Amino acid sequence: MDGKSILLVDDEQLILECFSRELTSEPLGFDVGLATSGEEAIDKINSGHWDLVVTDLLMPGLDGFQVLKAAKRKDPHIMVIILTGYADMQSAIDALRLGADDFLQKPCDTDELLYRMNNCFSKQDLQRTIGMYEKILPVCSYCKRIRDGQPGELGKGQWYSLEEYFVKVKGVNCSHGCCPDCFAKLMPGIALEMDNSS
Repeated sequence: MDGKSILLVDDEQLILECFSRELTSEPLGFDVGLATSGEEAIDKINSGHWDLVVTDLLMPGLDGFQVLKAAKRKDPHIMVIILTGYADMQSAIDALRLGADDFLQKPCDTDELLYRMNNCFSKQDLQRTIGMYEKILPVCSYCKRIRDGQPGELGKGQWYSLEEYFVKVKGVNCSHGCCPDCFAKLMPGIALEMDNSS
């Protein structure tokens, strides 16, 4: 969890100070930001980098649902934990449907919050790793064939020639011409072959 940044959002200053003190102390040492309203939280989300947002649900003005939406709109990989003082199952369901990564009832102790945070960070790291590999197109260094790995099937998939891959995936055919650089490199050899054959 080293280097993770957390935004704590609650209209109760005492709760913010308590969690902030615990999370910034050694050995945890998180980078913690504080917001006392939904409006302030959304400003901080839009202007900074956060790995996790822990937000109260019911606040004057913009509520935790709006903070959640803003965080996921900024970056779907930002983890969001919703805190509420009300044991309202419908609120929990609504939060999870909107993309919340966890839901905790207040009061909760720091150990429980840390446990949930750790789960969120593990999920986040996995999502980011998968996202990184999904952006890599596997190409054989020797024969230059391409593996068509489908989402969720990393390391699997059929190997295709360049031409087959473009037809299958892009739906386009390849022309077999020669670019100017290759033409310039190949021309002396072609000219030499023509001289030798005459």
